Amino acid sequence: MIQLHKLVHYPAPVRIFCFLLLLALVWVPIALPLYAWLGTDGSLSVIPLVLLYVLFMVWLVPWGRRVHGQAQPLRTHGLGASARYGRELAIGVVVGLVSLGLLFTLEGGLGWLTWQPAPPTLGRIALEGLLVGLGVGLAEELLFRGWLLDELRYDWGFTPALWASGTIYAALHFIKPWEAIVKELPSFPGLLLLGLTLGWARQRTAGRLGLAIGLHGGLVAGYYLIDVGDLAIYTGRVPEWVTGLNQNPLAGAMGVLFLALISAGIRYIPSASR
Repeated sequence: MIQLHKLVHYPAPVRIFCFLLLLALVWVPIALPLYAWLGTDGSLSVIPLVLLYVLFMVWLVPWGRRVHGQAQPLRTHGLGASARYGRELAIGVVVGLVSLGLLFTLEGGLGWLTWQPAPPTLGRIALEGLLVGLGVGLAEELLFRGWLLDELRYDWGFTPALWASGTIYAALHFIKPWEAIVKELPSFPGLLLLGLTLGWARQRTAGRLGLAIGLHGGLVAGYYLIDVGDLAIYTGRVPEWVTGLNQNPLAGAMGVLFLALISAGIRYIPSASR
């Protein structure tokens, strides 16, 4: 029987393993029948993953209270509800959307892509993209820049914990067949830089996740709009490693450059207060 209050004395990797093990013991018995019923393909297959994330958020509360003695675990990990939090969330969304828009506009101006007519459903696609972006931003930021970063930070300090959590974040995108890993490997540096940038966004806003969630959500929403809306086609005038392998901006030099500029801007803005 695991005594939660004693886990605080164990190294961070042990705590993380125990957290995930206990979470899996609850989720797997529910998820397996759901997958058998719903299948692993199609839109309904996302339901077990949504359930996993709900259980993750629920589990954070007793874990934080019993292991770390936190009065408000979710707030400790960066979630909140305030006017300042809302402003930071909105700023992040705008920065993400504008940055991606500038990237594609520049590439279009250079003749590297051609713009296509907007589909009649562009408004619906834009709304879908925003909802998907904010959902992905909330889920991944609370997990990677919230709980995981904090568990590592308690033992290692902020910078080593950020690099470790960023590396884990990037690596987990490659849980797929070997052929796909090799094909998509050039996106690893961009994913790592994204993880670091979002961690710095939390650091510069006194531990709040609003800016990180908004920035992540804005980038996802912008790419969703362009990709699902079929708004741009690359002309092939420059190699794929410039614009992005498989049309993924994070797997291209231009995308990484723009992300580096965002990162530099975040790192050098004055730190916010609580």
